[in-house]
Amino acid sequence: MPASSPDFFSPSLALTLSFAAALVLGLVLKFWLASRQIRHVARHRHSVPPLFAARIPLAAHQKAADYTLTKNRFGLLEMALGAAVLLGWTLLGGLDTLNQWLLQALGGGMAQQLALLVAFVLIGSLIDLPATLYQTFVIEQRFGFNQITLRLWLVDLLKSSLIGALIGLPLAWLILWLMGAAGSLWWLWAWAFWMGFNLLLMVVYPTFIAPLFNQFKPLEDASLQARVTALMQRCGFAAKGLFVMDGSRRSAHANAYFTGFGAAKRVVFYDTLLRQLSPGEVEAVLAHELGHFHHRHIAKRMVMLFALSLAGFALLGWLATQAWFYTGLGVRPSLALLVPSASAAPNDALALILFLLVVPVFTVFLGPLLAQFSRRDEFQADAYAMAHTNGADLASALLKLYEDNASTLTPDPVYVKFYYSHPPASERLARMPPVQAA
Repeated sequence: MPASSPDFFSPSLALTLSFAAALVLGLVLKFWLASRQIRHVARHRHSVPPLFAARIPLAAHQKAADYTLTKNRFGLLEMALGAAVLLGWTLLGGLDTLNQWLLQALGGGMAQQLALLVAFVLIGSLIDLPATLYQTFVIEQRFGFNQITLRLWLVDLLKSSLIGALIGLPLAWLILWLMGAAGSLWWLWAWAFWMGFNLLLMVVYPTFIAPLFNQFKPLEDASLQARVTALMQRCGFAAKGLFVMDGSRRSAHANAYFTGFGAAKRVVFYDTLLRQLSPGEVEAVLAHELGHFHHRHIAKRMVMLFALSLAGFALLGWLATQAWFYTGLGVRPSLALLVPSASAAPNDALALILFLLVVPVFTVFLGPLLAQFSRRDEFQADAYAMAHTNGADLASALLKLYEDNASTLTPDPVYVKFYYSHPPASERLARMPPVQAA
């Protein structure tokens, strides 16, 4: 065997090959699933399923099908673009070129590392911008969902960018500082800070950040307020307040949610939801959300997030010290990593970016498992709602929301298993009292 043959099995080349294989396999899988969804929805477009025939008009069913088909076909283009951009950043040398240019311009200190993170985010945002604009002002506009003006969209973009900079830059600085100053267990300190930051954000966001984008007014409907308050008392749930959000300024989609943490918890209704549902239906939707709290779904997800993020930080802590992690993904690390005695620029920002780019490629295959857990939680929340409110109201509310949001009633079963965090309408309604024809 030639003397150079062991290089074929080098960690760097192994990472390159496994990354390329995972990217191709994931892309093929996503295209196959999207194609199944497109064919299945198009095949059932011409007739309303019998379970929904009494309540859903054919025109509404066809609108939902067309909306789903349009989004999925555009999603195919986004997937192809995303894969090309990912290859451009990694194996084709885009991130390496950007890093080398910034090293020459700024040297190898903290300023260069922060600049690399900022430049990466800005370039990625600019690449994604045309797709975002098309989704909002073409697809959503075509199907009657978009309510946002270009001016408001630009104001939102400016606000979110400023908030992202004010929060993200200090956070990035601290993590980069820990990577360089806290020793081999920096990742443990960084994880602890990251978790604390996320918990703090759950308190700060509803009070200080969300109001920068939307108006939140106290629920003024006295009868609905009394009904909702009585429901929460029966369920042993306390909230800081009941609020109505002006979601109609941006979209015709309807929703309701809980936000905050501890004493800062609040109930938020979209104004579109209150216009579309009766008081009994609103109560049933809220009871569903209360079901998540009763079964501790939120707490369980937070624990899972804590565990997964700890594993992620630990993995990053190890990978950041391996030269093959960089070279296998098309990036030249600084000399300090290749020659430990050398004095050179740190690779911490590079490690962070590469980790964020690569991890989704290998974890995409966990999607069906996480989606299954989420669908199980939704069934439990539905059961809780039916035990505390009128099950027919919950079924009626779901039907209205499916219709008003143009959610397809005929998704492909395999696509559902892989992607759907909520069970499809047919499975949810099969467990509920029948809804009478309107």
